[in-house]
Amino acid sequence: MKPRAAGQQTTVGVIDAEVLAFTAGHDVELDRALIAADCLGTAAHATMLSRMPKAGRVLTPAEAKKIIAELVALLRRAQAGAFEITLADQDVHLAVERHLTAKLGELGKKVHTGRSRNDQVAVDLRLFAKEELLSVLEEVAALAAVLNDFARRHAAVPMVGRTHQQPAMPSSVGLWADAHAEALLDDAALVLAAYQLNDQCPLGAAAGYGVPLPIDRRLVSDLLGFARPIGNVLHAINSRGKLESVILGALTQVMLTLSRLAQDLVLFTMPELGYFALPAAFCTGSSIMPQKKNPDVLELVRSRAARVTACQTAVLDIVRSAPSGYNRDLQDAKEPFMEGLAMTRATLRILAPLIAGLEVNTAALLRGFTPDVFAADRALELVAGGLPFRDAYHHVKAHLDELQQMSPAAALAKKTHLGAPAGLDFAATAARIMAIADLVTDERAEFHAALSKLLGTKWPVA
Repeated sequence: MKPRAAGQQTTVGVIDAEVLAFTAGHDVELDRALIAADCLGTAAHATMLSRMPKAGRVLTPAEAKKIIAELVALLRRAQAGAFEITLADQDVHLAVERHLTAKLGELGKKVHTGRSRNDQVAVDLRLFAKEELLSVLEEVAALAAVLNDFARRHAAVPMVGRTHQQPAMPSSVGLWADAHAEALLDDAALVLAAYQLNDQCPLGAAAGYGVPLPIDRRLVSDLLGFARPIGNVLHAINSRGKLESVILGALTQVMLTLSRLAQDLVLFTMPELGYFALPAAFCTGSSIMPQKKNPDVLELVRSRAARVTACQTAVLDIVRSAPSGYNRDLQDAKEPFMEGLAMTRATLRILAPLIAGLEVNTAALLRGFTPDVFAADRALELVAGGLPFRDAYHHVKAHLDELQQMSPAAALAKKTHLGAPAGLDFAATAARIMAIADLVTDERAEFHAALSKLLGTKWPVA
């Protein structure tokens, strides 16, 4: 057995080098995404410490301003790639504290008063998620708008509706595209619910049991643009992991919709069907077959959906056996959480221009209409003429030859009730999309205004 490496000095003491590497994990890399959030949380905490009752005040207002000014400078350094989180730091929290102490001396050593890395990481992840979820909602709305436009433009183009992947009844390209748009809008409702659950501030919970100082948790929540503070300090810490799983659950539903859309397109663009043609820029070639135009993007959408589901499962399994209070297991929930958000957003962004560039092959779509596709419609016509449905059903089944002359366009024109091919309410779908876009605009403006006021400079910091 080789001798163990010497311990390494960190902000919280000397730690065995192998233990440090094992416990820090990927935080040094992952926490780069949390630098802005940690600076914001520190700015709000410092402001609150400066507004405590004078008898026990930790910072003066002037000292808090100095800290915030240095945090803004740190944010700019981070944007320029000039701020490093080292293994000795362990994480972004101690890296920011180290920087403040190096720049401000004793003042930097005061910023951790009344908080723990437990509530720091909790607030960082919620600030990070708040911005990310607003972007997810924005990107869901953008893709739904593309689908809505595609559906409107091709509303009257006949398309065979399928069950069990077999021809079933007359349908339309408009119905198909609008169905996926509406599915995304339902998914957006779940993302919004996750956003609202996330929009609560855990800062001030410290290690989960409060502190013997007159801190103002509601003030910190307001400074950071949250809707409210989490009431119970132990719950504020216990919600770690579980909240991430809720967010990933909403993202999983988005990805399920996108995966089904992708699978449809893989099938419908096969040469044997040829209903649609993918934009050339979204296809890749083969290293050996010169003719190939592979739907790699769509295939990866399917696999990314599986991976986001796996991210949620990983977080659920990490959390399910954790007792109350902070446990280090939760550190391993960070990576799948960030990965799930990143994959969902990337998938939404790649599909919007792909759908916008789809070409519709009307001739191929019409070729898919064999006479038996009209069987159910014909049975219902006989019912309208007075025949009991089951008698009409058996008559059509025995006389499929009578369906030879039926027209796809005429069949679609008769389906005028709400939600049917000739009864699609594109305006209602567009209104739902606009409502999401407006909500994102309003929420982001309010959130950024709070952060700009906190830092004394426009957010995001340029």
